[in-house]
Amino acid sequence: MDLGMSEHIAEGSGAVASQTDVNSSTNHDPRLRENQSDPTSEDASDNINGTPTSFFGLKRPPSAYDEPLEDDYHDQREGRKPTGIRVWYSSFQSIDWLHDAIKDVSRLRRLRKRRSLKGKIISSLDRLMGWFIVSIIGFLTASISFMIVRSEMWLFDLKEGFCEERWWKSKAFCCSIPQGDFDLLVSARGETCPQWRTWAHTFTASTGEESWVIEYASYTIVALALALLSSFLTINLTASSSFITSKDSAVLASDVQGQKSAPEVPPKRRVMYYAAGSGIPEIKTILSGFVIHGYLGGRTLFTKAVGLSLSVASGLSLGKEGPMVHIACCVGNIVSRFFQKYETNEAKRREVLSAASAAGVAVAFAAPVGGVLFSLEEVSYFFPSKVIFFCAMIAAVTLKVLDPFGTGKLVLFQVTYDKPWHAYELPLFLVLGVFGGVYGAYFSKLNFRWSKYVRNGTWLRTHPMMEVFLVTLVTTMFGFLNPYTRMGGTELVYNLFAECRMNDTHEGLCLDTPEHAKSLIAAIAVALVVKGMLTIVTFGIKVPAGIFIPTLGVGACFGRIVGLTVQYLQWKYPDHVIFSVCHGDRDCVLPGIYAMVGAAATLSGVTRTTVSLAVIMFELTDTLSYTVPVMLSILVAKTVADALEPKGIYDLVIDLSQLPYLDSKHQHLWGDLEVIDATDQHVPVIHADQENTVESLNELLQSVLASGEEDVGFPVIRESSDGPRVVGYLGANELEHALSLAADDEYGNVRFRSMGEVRRPSRSSPRSSVYDTPVGPDRLDFTLYMDQAPLTVQTHSPLELVQQMFVKLGARYIMVTRGDGTYEGVIEKKTWLAFLSELDG
Repeated sequence: MDLGMSEHIAEGSGAVASQTDVNSSTNHDPRLRENQSDPTSEDASDNINGTPTSFFGLKRPPSAYDEPLEDDYHDQREGRKPTGIRVWYSSFQSIDWLHDAIKDVSRLRRLRKRRSLKGKIISSLDRLMGWFIVSIIGFLTASISFMIVRSEMWLFDLKEGFCEERWWKSKAFCCSIPQGDFDLLVSARGETCPQWRTWAHTFTASTGEESWVIEYASYTIVALALALLSSFLTINLTASSSFITSKDSAVLASDVQGQKSAPEVPPKRRVMYYAAGSGIPEIKTILSGFVIHGYLGGRTLFTKAVGLSLSVASGLSLGKEGPMVHIACCVGNIVSRFFQKYETNEAKRREVLSAASAAGVAVAFAAPVGGVLFSLEEVSYFFPSKVIFFCAMIAAVTLKVLDPFGTGKLVLFQVTYDKPWHAYELPLFLVLGVFGGVYGAYFSKLNFRWSKYVRNGTWLRTHPMMEVFLVTLVTTMFGFLNPYTRMGGTELVYNLFAECRMNDTHEGLCLDTPEHAKSLIAAIAVALVVKGMLTIVTFGIKVPAGIFIPTLGVGACFGRIVGLTVQYLQWKYPDHVIFSVCHGDRDCVLPGIYAMVGAAATLSGVTRTTVSLAVIMFELTDTLSYTVPVMLSILVAKTVADALEPKGIYDLVIDLSQLPYLDSKHQHLWGDLEVIDATDQHVPVIHADQENTVESLNELLQSVLASGEEDVGFPVIRESSDGPRVVGYLGANELEHALSLAADDEYGNVRFRSMGEVRRPSRSSPRSSVYDTPVGPDRLDFTLYMDQAPLTVQTHSPLELVQQMFVKLGARYIMVTRGDGTYEGVIEKKTWLAFLSELDG
């Protein structure tokens, strides 16, 4: 098996945001079958052997899911394997957590049976494999983060000028700044840095209006070029139409060709762009058990990393912290392909992806503990506690050694406070929490409405690059005029967080005299409004874009305003009883603390994270002194935001994109509803006690897939005196795979055996090796592909039981029986999601 296959193969992840139905019908577009019409062609030959053809003539190489597994077959013969063989998943299909868990147990059992020295060594290496993989992921994630930071710094400064002696250096590294000075990006100015040459100085010697025009023109042109290049790469390299997202099979090709006159099913998914946006909503969907092919592949990784550097450097109101989670998961997915233990097991692969997501947050915020908690709280569905912290630690240590800013700091806005907070400030921290909740709720609402009615409801939907052009143009128009909106996002957050010290005004954000307060507060207020409004229209454009930094910037602006106001009042009325604890100390009030608390509250209001966000803030400030203010403001912000808008920005993106995500934390009110109300009683079934030929099953499968449904299956039942009894469940993918292997015997009778028949195999049955034939001794025995022990509930079971079975057990489907054990229907995961959506209204 080729473990270094391209991103077109099953990656345990699948397509992105959708605006319509959940299922894709591209399997059955006759236009995609043009290479299959000639049975003597190379493509057709490959298809017959299980190597299907799909989009643009691309062929999907054989994967782990197309090959029969030796342990599956032998366990079946021993009566220990009642869950069949899992084959290749199409995009937006749910993985089978139970099957993968049983398969891993079977693999471990075989390893432990080997008592020799070689067997013990192999078992030890198997136990160490996870640690080795996450070490590689942590190292590579930190290395990519380092390259993104360095390139983004250089590209961002390119809007202002260039380094005359070393053109490839950013302003911070061009100018002779003492090592360890953390104000790298903000203290190097033209008059103190002769090596740095501005565009205005290059094209004109004047310093008046002509110089200002050249500065603005160069700022705008470079910003537009960077943003449009980022959008161009995103749209042309990561469009979902260029990835294989569903499995084609030659066994169905003739039927499709024969139905050219039949009305075509319109495609139900628009083209989406995998490198665009934050990626966290899609990562949540993937980790919950759904597949999105190409989303975590090498092409997406390259585009996301390069495009992120370009989009952040353009000065748009976006950040790189959220996309780092997507980048880390791409690294995790690619690395896992080289290890069969994870390549052939989607559930195990998601353990690696969970650890990778923690590494992404660790390098983004210099917070390994916060990264672990963020993975647990926000993205992970099942938590791999053994290796996730180790992966985050490796990533943080590697980034520390690489030192991207040349200061020993992992992120630009790391700060340290050395003064305590006072009791009279608690009400002010509550105010910051309320602001964070209100802003978070209304930002989420407005961005959702902008995306739904403007971005997807007007001509912008078909002209994504034009939207990027307009948003960037507006950003440069308003951003250039204000010194605080002109800064980079991380630079602004650092200056707002910073503690004022002697001879360091932090871009004028430190008060020298009380008279300076009003003008400074007004300038910050303008920056707050501009940043807030621009972020609403920027988040969601077709470039790699995160939401963390813009949100932190807005919250920090408001917090700094509150802090400056309190500082002004303390200077104005030093003898007031409220300020008696200051004892006349002019540095009693630290506006930077208010900025930090306000930023945490606002980010909590937008994303609805709590514990992980608090820990990230503690790690950023290197102290626990402000535990109470931060936790209090975050708690208030989340409470207020939930009251105004129950869903955070990531959940709204999932809803807007119609991603098939089952929220394990959401509480549903079932009322008087029962399981029978959510049961699909009209799903096509296979009667095991009737004659089933390859041809008849092919027609049955074709009738289902022609409707665009792929993540479906067929209950296998057998009639008895008191009604139909459940024999098992056969997924559509498994049936299609089995039919392709038995295509030579079109009129052969297919058999489905029950558990009792499997445990009592015929003595006359051949005992040839699994390698002799693709499915064991009998190609027409489809029992191996059938789940003979499906999860089952009764019609009057509580709906909460079904919810917990889907959430806690990772079920793909649940069979429903009546009280006497006879078959009633089935609840598939996507059917359940549709039921919950209708229930919540």
